[in-house]
Amino acid sequence: MNRIQEKLKADHKLLSIYFTAGYPELEDTVTIIERLEKSGVDMIEIGLPFSDPLADGPTIQESSTAALRNGMHTEFLFEQLKDIRKTVSIPLIIMGYFNPVLQYGVKAFCEKCEEIGIDGLILPDLPLDVYQEEYEEVFRAHGLLNIFLITPQTSDDRIRKIDNGSEGFIYMVSSASTTGAKSGFGEEQNEYFDRIAAMELKNPQIIGFGISNSATFNQATSKAKGAIIGSAFIKMLTEKGTQGIDSFIKSIKS
Repeated sequence: MNRIQEKLKADHKLLSIYFTAGYPELEDTVTIIERLEKSGVDMIEIGLPFSDPLADGPTIQESSTAALRNGMHTEFLFEQLKDIRKTVSIPLIIMGYFNPVLQYGVKAFCEKCEEIGIDGLILPDLPLDVYQEEYEEVFRAHGLLNIFLITPQTSDDRIRKIDNGSEGFIYMVSSASTTGAKSGFGEEQNEYFDRIAAMELKNPQIIGFGISNSATFNQATSKAKGAIIGSAFIKMLTEKGTQGIDSFIKSIKS
């Protein structure tokens, strides 16, 4: 069974952290992953920086630009991660855009992920039907779960199709916006959370976009299996570097 599927069986709410590979410094990637696991994080999303990150807000866009400037690229990330399973056991997911995967070669990319020990991919611009028609077989062959996103605007019919086509969790985008920390969730978002919960989907949901502290984490996880923090974590890295990881995660879990 895939590590993501195993982790989803846990009897606690899951905390997943997103960071941009190669930021703040090019060689920080492995250090960040190892420190996140030691601090008690349940899953990690490793952001593969891209020059045109359409779904990302200013904080993640700026970190991607800086990482690319630092010299991060797909092959270098794979080189950094080649021994990661010697020290890290929690689920690792690569999150990015489909263009770099296509450029690398989808089959070759999936082969490399399996070799390293990557558990899944989140590619927001890879549509469900295209994935199922052209790429699902190769993902499955290499033990990779493809995680799909839903938003408040996603129809119930499409949500059902995504649920039926998924085997891990559904990435539940909290609002119709780009990534970024928020102070809390309003009535509209809570109604959305309730609507999805009432659908009783077969795959658990993990909420992302707008989770920044213990209050928003607890609010999100009252309606879902877990929550993802990205922008707030990257802001912390910008201000404090890798030394601030443990205290940041403790503040979320407090």
